Amino acid sequence: MEKKDHIISILVHNKPDVLARVAGTLGGKGYNIDSLCVNTTTQKDISKIVMTTAGSQTTITRIENQLQRLFDVISVDDLTNVESIHREMVLVRLNLTAQNSEDVKNAIDMNKWKTIVSGDKYVLVEITGDKTQIDFALARLEPLGIADITRTGLIALKLED
Repeated sequence: MEKKDHIISILVHNKPDVLARVAGTLGGKGYNIDSLCVNTTTQKDISKIVMTTAGSQTTITRIENQLQRLFDVISVDDLTNVESIHREMVLVRLNLTAQNSEDVKNAIDMNKWKTIVSGDKYVLVEITGDKTQIDFALARLEPLGIADITRTGLIALKLED
């Protein structure tokens, strides 16, 4: 069976330990979570968990069934094959030197990345896009001297219900 990346959107009641139960259910069955983002929805008592994992369609169906059995899970949707928008954000801190300052500035300007903070010795850049765009940005910045990064993980939203 072909293994591919899947994006799973899970609506849950916003209660203590719900995220731990979701992650524990998957980890206990040997499924890996590649990225995970959680926040409240417009209803403060409901949260949305967006996670990515890799597996065959059979594996993803098993994951969905396991999650739907949890008491505080409201719904589980695989967004992989539905019309949806996917985004990720990365913050990148680059050390500036006499040798790389001009190249860093050109890369930021040319790609329309957002400078958050800039000093004499560093610049902190925000980059938002899909996974491919983020991977491209990091590959482009790697030779310029990335000091540190943090990534949000993937978020996704269906275009229509």
